[in-house]
Amino acid sequence: MEGHSDSTQRPDSDNNNNNNSNNNDQRVYFVPYRWWKDAQDSMRVDSDSDSGLDSESMKGVVYSASPASSYAGPMKLINNIFSLDLVFNLRREEGSDSVHRENGEVGVSGRDYALVPGQMWVQALRWHSDSKVAMKNGKSFLASEEDNYDVYPLKLRLSVLRETNSLGVRICKKDNAGERFRRACKIFTVESELFRVWDFSGQTNLFFTNEKNKFLKDSQRQSDHDLCYASIQIVLDLQIYGLSDSMKCKDGKKDESVANSSSGPSLMMNGSAGNMNSNFVRASSGEAGSLGLTGLQNLGNTCFMNSSLQCLAHTPKLVDYFLGDYGREINHDNQLGMDGEIALAFGDLLRKLWAPGAAPVAPRLFKSKLARFAPQFSGYNQHDSQELLAFLLDGLHEDLNRVKCKPYIEAKDGDDRPDREVADEYWRNHLARNDSIIVDVCQGQYKSTLVCPLCRKVSVTFDPFMYLSLPLPSTTMRTMTLTLLNTNGNTAPSPYTITVPKHGKCEDLIKALGSACSLGADETLLVAEIYNNRIIRYLEESADSLSLIRDDDRLVAYRLSKDTGQVPLVVFMHQRSEEQYIHGKLTSSWKAFGIPLAARLCESVDGSDIYNLYLNLLSPFQIPAEDAIEDYDISKGTATEEVSGKEGAKSPAIGGDVSPSNVNGVDSPSDVELQFYLTDEKGIVKHSKLVMNEPVAVTGVSRLHVLVCWPETQIEHYDTGLLSSLPEVFKSGFYAKRPQESVSLYKCLEAFLQEEPLGPEDMWYCPGCKKHCQAIKKLDLWRLPEILVIHLKKFSYSRFSKNKLETYVDFPIDNFDLSPYIAQSNGMSCNRYMLYAVSNHYGSMGGGHYTAFVHHGGDQWYDFDDSHVHPISQEKIKSSAAYVLFYRRVIEV
Repeated sequence: MEGHSDSTQRPDSDNNNNNNSNNNDQRVYFVPYRWWKDAQDSMRVDSDSDSGLDSESMKGVVYSASPASSYAGPMKLINNIFSLDLVFNLRREEGSDSVHRENGEVGVSGRDYALVPGQMWVQALRWHSDSKVAMKNGKSFLASEEDNYDVYPLKLRLSVLRETNSLGVRICKKDNAGERFRRACKIFTVESELFRVWDFSGQTNLFFTNEKNKFLKDSQRQSDHDLCYASIQIVLDLQIYGLSDSMKCKDGKKDESVANSSSGPSLMMNGSAGNMNSNFVRASSGEAGSLGLTGLQNLGNTCFMNSSLQCLAHTPKLVDYFLGDYGREINHDNQLGMDGEIALAFGDLLRKLWAPGAAPVAPRLFKSKLARFAPQFSGYNQHDSQELLAFLLDGLHEDLNRVKCKPYIEAKDGDDRPDREVADEYWRNHLARNDSIIVDVCQGQYKSTLVCPLCRKVSVTFDPFMYLSLPLPSTTMRTMTLTLLNTNGNTAPSPYTITVPKHGKCEDLIKALGSACSLGADETLLVAEIYNNRIIRYLEESADSLSLIRDDDRLVAYRLSKDTGQVPLVVFMHQRSEEQYIHGKLTSSWKAFGIPLAARLCESVDGSDIYNLYLNLLSPFQIPAEDAIEDYDISKGTATEEVSGKEGAKSPAIGGDVSPSNVNGVDSPSDVELQFYLTDEKGIVKHSKLVMNEPVAVTGVSRLHVLVCWPETQIEHYDTGLLSSLPEVFKSGFYAKRPQESVSLYKCLEAFLQEEPLGPEDMWYCPGCKKHCQAIKKLDLWRLPEILVIHLKKFSYSRFSKNKLETYVDFPIDNFDLSPYIAQSNGMSCNRYMLYAVSNHYGSMGGGHYTAFVHHGGDQWYDFDDSHVHPISQEKIKSSAAYVLFYRRVIEV
């Protein structure tokens, strides 16, 4: 690295092109360390043959960046004087020879860089470009014009700080054009995240040797005041490569408006600003060219795939792994794998996404491999990003499984051993068959407890998980509406809407309704389903599943006194006479109407008792007195008025022992009479007519069914609309319009971990009872992975419909603390997680659009919308579109 005057060279100048046309480029290049490391092995081989590079030049000195305020001295002073300049320190790490670090972990956030001489840069460029530029006729490699476009100069002022073993760096706005200074601020900022620099040029080491005088000859000195802190200051010209924020066309050519390094961030396309030409891919504010900020082209409804891929492509440990030598771990012998093809396709795609200055990538190879091994994703239909993610994680695991021959291991029962011992045994057995980078990073373990409801047999297992599929509380509970009928005649029917477990039982329904209506200790509820104005079934078995009740069913609950003896229940059904012309002839027929009414009977009853009981039940449906007809003013009576059984007493509402008349062959009561008949459960057959004075046999009868025939004159006195009003259990159209309340991610986790019975389709075979049963299941988190993937179950499926819940889930971004939900102390010092990616789904079920939000470097979030990549504020990360959340464990120092 050499000192220069203030004059700089442009990469697009003639001089620059001439220098790049040979392998004797003496300039120093500033490149991404990952880019350099990938080519280092190849360069080392060349250095032993014809490169002319000695072994010392292959070693690097490592510097760690820090804010200038970390040290006293000239940089702190400069920071006060030149407040608009970019100032920071580079502290040399002792024993930082790259030989000792080349196998160490390298960050993937684009915050590790390398200084390399021009000749080594050309060799690295050759290694990366061998697929584009072939060596022909023995000619030496020439850096292409396209590569030059990705290089731009940057001038730095360095000061060697005494007694700190550090370099002070100042990037002045006056030394660099506005666009280059803006780019430098993006690369070298140390406010949000520190970075490291590997110097492979071998020249910075001379700053700390006796050869300082050699640099003093060509350097500019600071003032005498500054020299009391710094021994020397030099002006350096670096060539920045691979960190350009220029924009490329889809055909690989640069946009000329950005190739000029002096241009501003606003782009001109086809002669107009702001109008996007179809041949270009947008790069908002120039961010898309940075490392890892590369979009994926939509091949046709492949946004679901792009969303999941971008989230995985920014998972730190996975990126480090696939940018390294992962090929040696591919398992070609695993019958459950795909011969490494999925892993190779994913690794190749990830490398393209992290290539310096990359244009949006078309993932055609990956799409073809995906369709080959997972035909459900073939074609160009929309699919579920979580289903793709699940397949990909499992496929990558099997392709990269380090276990070549899986041993057979029989699971052992806990036998009352401590949970920790059993859990560790299950985990060792799992690792004996499954060992890959996916297991290392993404797999955890939960405790599953099953209890038989019959014999109380307890079964405990410890199973691995790749991700957590959390139900939304609205999907674990069910809203049901029932109509409550009081049997005391005091109140009208009242609808009650309650919330019960979706896979609950009838006892849950009775309990919830009893609480809602303040049921007394001496009362009980009898729930029945009504269809065609009659009861078709009673929900009396407390263990019956609520899944047997459909949303369009209509339920009533009769509020009764508890049966202390063999007191029968009387059920009243209603019919009314209707006249109509058939073939020009007036005929009458009976038609059922209204809700069946029910009440308890006494042990000994006659026709008058049944009449009075029915009249009492009808009282809430009475029409006000002023609307009643003159010959029968029911408003003068009361709900408890009794009809005398004495001979000669007039009862305008009951037929007594008067025989019915006949109209056109149809039995019909007189104009003022209610006729009562004993009937069957369906109210079709009239067994016998009830007479006021005659007793009714109820001995040995649990339910007495009575059919009441109404004349038109009686119907006028009652609100038959109220009597017939009965809502459905769940009216989806009504509730769909109601805005959904937000729910916390912690509530979703609690719903996932709560105890619940298995559904009828998930019966468990109990080894104690030797039969299948709906066991009680309880899950507990036992071992958490480094990367925690959470799937929010927003899509619900049934035999008749598909639905998407637009529930807003409030999820934490910086501090997702799972400590209260861990069943045991697993030795981890921290169970807190930080969000780093989100897969979003916008729109309706079976369509819509997928995007991804990714946290990338510092505190900045980016929106990956297929080819488009642009910054987004953290406030916009939370939305009802969030579908899959990606968390990484917080490492506490």
